[in-house]
Amino acid sequence: MGALDGKVALVTGAASGIGRATAERFASDGARLCIVDLTDDAGREVAEALGGLFVRADVGDAAQNDAAFEKCEAELGGIDVAFLNAGIAIGQGDIGELSDDDYERILRVNLNAVVYGVRAAVRAMRRRGGGAIVATSSLAGLIPFPPDPVYALTKHGVVGLIRSIAGPLRAEGITANTVNPGFTDTNILPPEAKEMLAVTDFPIMPASRIGDAVLAIVTGGETGRCWVCQPGREPEAYDFHGVPGPRGEGEGALPPDIWEGEWP
Repeated sequence: MGALDGKVALVTGAASGIGRATAERFASDGARLCIVDLTDDAGREVAEALGGLFVRADVGDAAQNDAAFEKCEAELGGIDVAFLNAGIAIGQGDIGELSDDDYERILRVNLNAVVYGVRAAVRAMRRRGGGAIVATSSLAGLIPFPPDPVYALTKHGVVGLIRSIAGPLRAEGITANTVNPGFTDTNILPPEAKEMLAVTDFPIMPASRIGDAVLAIVTGGETGRCWVCQPGREPEAYDFHGVPGPRGEGEGALPPDIWEGEWP
């Protein structure tokens, strides 16, 4: 019996890379799949191979995102797991050369799509009585990443969003976490980068490693955590330290979960 038997899992960016590997991992553990991707043929191929439902959608568009979630609910009976994985990189290290089009494009896919996906997932999971949300961030969502600073911006944004919603959603039985991979063998990592890493013997993780990690996150029950995935290591929750608190009586560090509960 699989950990996801009887569960419905929606995966965005599921036609390739981490999305496909995670969809395959979910299916192997008994989930029924909704494969969401902008790429028609590849998306349908994955859905057919896994016996799932395919929905073609540009998840950076609010209406298309909502429609994808609604179709999944209508045809599969609900949504228990949402893996918000669609993402791109623009590879622009010189902020002075950043074009408006590239900026809008990466915000649309990497940040807007996660906001719309979280919103739709929460609505669906409230109807379901609970669920699990995982969004793909990156190691670049936790550290500086000079080769693509706007990519880092979007991934830091994903971390901020997920950590901020996790506390209030806990009472509703909804968990929210990020997965933060290091260098992984996907289309986001260009061939020249893969060659450079190979020359220096720096290990690149297969996408299946991230699929295993996402399954563990979904079934682990923790929330508000950012799970770092690095070659040769088990997934590890990043340890956010407290920030300095106000001066005066009882001064000290504000804990990382200070706003975890409901806002007064």
